[in-house]
Amino acid sequence: MRAKRKRKIMHQTGLTPAQSVRVFSAVVFSDMERIAIQIVRWYIENSLLHATDSLNQPTLEETMKCYAVCPYGLSILLLVTTLSACKNSDPSPAGARGDMSMSFFLTSAGPGDGANLGGLTGADQHCERLAETVGAGGRTWRAYLSTSASGNQAAVNARDRIGTGPWYNADGVRVAQNVADLHSENNNLTKETVLNEQGEIVNGRGDSPNRHDILTGSQPDGTAFPAGEDHTCRNWTSNGEGSASVGHHDRQGGGDNPTSWNAAHGSRGCSQENLQGTGGDGLFYCFAE
Repeated sequence: MRAKRKRKIMHQTGLTPAQSVRVFSAVVFSDMERIAIQIVRWYIENSLLHATDSLNQPTLEETMKCYAVCPYGLSILLLVTTLSACKNSDPSPAGARGDMSMSFFLTSAGPGDGANLGGLTGADQHCERLAETVGAGGRTWRAYLSTSASGNQAAVNARDRIGTGPWYNADGVRVAQNVADLHSENNNLTKETVLNEQGEIVNGRGDSPNRHDILTGSQPDGTAFPAGEDHTCRNWTSNGEGSASVGHHDRQGGGDNPTSWNAAHGSRGCSQENLQGTGGDGLFYCFAE
């Protein structure tokens, strides 16, 4: 009889066998199989079982709606707690329910040659090296940098080279769900969440030294600037003449867009000294595809 009831729960709710065993235990305890199935369905239909972080957790109001399906509040509370445990122990492959390992960081240091990063290839390699130092290698890391059209080379948009998200910092905090979210006002990029690969907060305005100017070469939407004026220090190969578009990781300061994380203003020049002179240090963002 018990095996039959387990199969029924698994069939009617779509849960895995392991999850069904836990739900069945709660059902046996409360002797409310019909109500349990109804609650499980409600949770599945409202995507509450698939929340991957605190930003998607059900609200108190939503939970109370679930309790309202049946007057037996205590039994339902037990079942909801069991369902939460099922969600957290879901053996689905990484990515199926959300991999919260580090997939975004601000470099703790640049290569040290101003905005000469060795082009996009050199910048990507720098991201990979830093990631490897903290055990986050084995992934494809991309620098958030745009380049301008040059000769036969088409322009490259930073937003097009970083994957699709979601992205998490070293503390497992989600900074953006996808590319659109990243370039919206809803992203979670602040001085406290834009951590370096070691999980440390990077100096911003008011700190000494200020390092909040972050190289991007991009417009606010993450695209490259039109051909003409240099915004990429000659596509990240110059440590002298030129200028680069920079953002403020702490979302404050001067410039045309002082609160922009990726397009606050242009740099004074491309040398390490010039970058540092206006509150930068040759740092840039790294994303895992």
